[in-house]
Parts: sequence; C-alpha cells; structure tokens
Amino acid sequence: MVRKNESGNSRSTLRKSKKRHRVLRVVLLSLALLLIAGTAYGFFEYHHLKPKNHFKNLTVVGGSSKKTGNYKEKAGTFNVLLIGSDARKGDAASHTDSMVLIHADLNNHTYNMLSIPRDTRVYMQGYGYTKLTSVQYISQVKQGEKKGIISAVQAVSNLTGVPIHYYAETNYWGLQYMVDALGGIEMNVPFKVTLTHPWYKRNSGKTFAAGVHKLNGEMVAELTHERYSLPGTDYGRQQLQQAALIGIAKKIMQPSNVTRLPALSRSLSKFLIATNMSTEDMVSVGLGVKGNFHPEKQIKYRQVKGQSAKMYDDLLKANNSQIILNKNELQTTIKKYFSN
Repeated sequence: MVRKNESGNSRSTLRKSKKRHRVLRVVLLSLALLLIAGTAYGFFEYHHLKPKNHFKNLTVVGGSSKKTGNYKEKAGTFNVLLIGSDARKGDAASHTDSMVLIHADLNNHTYNMLSIPRDTRVYMQGYGYTKLTSVQYISQVKQGEKKGIISAVQAVSNLTGVPIHYYAETNYWGLQYMVDALGGIEMNVPFKVTLTHPWYKRNSGKTFAAGVHKLNGEMVAELTHERYSLPGTDYGRQQLQQAALIGIAKKIMQPSNVTRLPALSRSLSKFLIATNMSTEDMVSVGLGVKGNFHPEKQIKYRQVKGQSAKMYDDLLKANNSQIILNKNELQTTIKKYFSN
C-alpha cells in the first residue's frame, strides 16, 4: 500500500510538474511572441519614421498654387517656415517680426536658410500689396490666429515659389525659455551690437563686441530683436538670427544635454506658440540628424538683397517704406538651394 501511495504520489507529482512546465512554456511562448511582435512593431515604426519614408507626399500649408508648380518634391526633404512674432501674452493678434525659410535635406544633411525681411513687399490675397509684417496681423484680426499664420506662410510661398510643408512660430519669451532650458548657449556675434530698442529697459545701451559670447535666454532674445545699430539693419538681424540658431543647435546636440531633451519636448508649448509639426515629424527629424549633425558646416545661410523704397500699401491705404527683393537674385537662390 505504501508503495502504491508512493507511486501514486509520484505519478501525481509528475503530472503536476508536467502541467506546470506546459504553463511555463505557454507563458514563455506568449512572452516571446509579444517580444517578437513588439520588435516588429518597433522596426515598422523605425522604418516608417526614417526620413526617406516619413517625409514624402507631404501636404502643403494652405494648398498648392500655380506659383509653386515647378517645385519637384524629393523624399527625405521638406520646407519649414520659422516665424518670430511680437506676440505678447493675451494678444489676439501679432505682427511678424522675422521669418526664416529652411529647406531641410535629411538625405544629404544640409539645411539651407533664407531670412526674409519683415518689411518685404508681398501680395496678400484679397487686399493687394503690403508689408510681410502686416499679413499675419490683419488676417488674425479678421479670421483668427491659425488663419493668420497660414496667410503669412502663403505670402512667403507665393513670394519664393516654394511650397511650405511646416511652420513653427515662437516669440521673445519662447526663445528665452528655450535658451534658458538648455542652460544658455555660446553665440558667435559677427559684429559689434548695441541694444537700441530692447524688450527690457535695463538692457538699453548694452554693447556686445564681435566674437563668441556665452549668453542666457534674455540676451539671445534681445540680440536677435535688435535692428537699428546693425550693418544693413534687417540683413544684420538675419546674421544674428543665424548665429543664435547655430548656437542652439550645437547646444542641443551636446551629449550632456541628451537628458534634457524629454523635459524640453514636454515643455514645447512654452517655446512654440503654434506649429503643424507632429511628434512623429519631430522624431523623424531627430533620426535624420542623429550622429551626423555639424551645425556650422551643414546650416547654410543665404541672403537676397533688396532695396528700400516708398511704396503704396494697399492694405494700409498709404505710402510707407518697403523692401523690394531683387527678383533675379531671389529666383537664382531659390532654384539653387531651395528646390529639388
């Protein structure tokens, strides 16, 4: 009897052991399938977000127009308009203070930039010719914040003949927050600058010699806002904006700042007033520049000269000073650096 019980117990123990092993195998198999599925999904997402796959058949802000008909789109490239406005908290509308058109080629790691002066003469649908700085303001007053941005983007697109896929707008405080979140930047100031119309009165008259300066957010924002003490006024401001963008890009890509990036992304609303770039778009850009980003070599700054002239402003119904960009120079620059 004892042996039978022992034998029965042994058989019972064996059955239980086999059952546990079957359960364990099922659990392990399930985990393996989940890992495989997760890896496959991750691979799909990585594959999907690679710039050549992600940036293709892009939507144009405001829709395509006849003036952008000669543009040939290429996978892995896109055009984005950076807008710097004078928006203050609580304002329903704002003027465009600066605009930078960027043609990003993530295949060849080149980023061509063209700053467009705020007083550039442009055509505004439904109104006629006016200053670029007025387009966003009037459209926002009449049709709301988003429509104002789209109108400004369309005005730049019509001026350059380039379709614009993305926009990102910031203001004085957004730029200040970003630089401070990075712990300040080094900015290579190309010429002597004296602050003549700063945001803060305490900074009036401050002077910066040409050369590299370590600056906080307030000083970077003040420098990129200055015009009147600069060689070429708006054109001098463009060079300062380029220096600031390069300084920010270099700081972001430092290994020590990798841990700051999640916090920066969560605080995006502090830096940007508006953008149509999705999280996926930004991740894809990150994949494109990862490990091969050298701002001073890859960010190329282009300028198109213009002449200041007293012109009739159809919007304001009066003569004012406007900048007329050299049409031939603009077309040559766009064809060479901003078209595919």
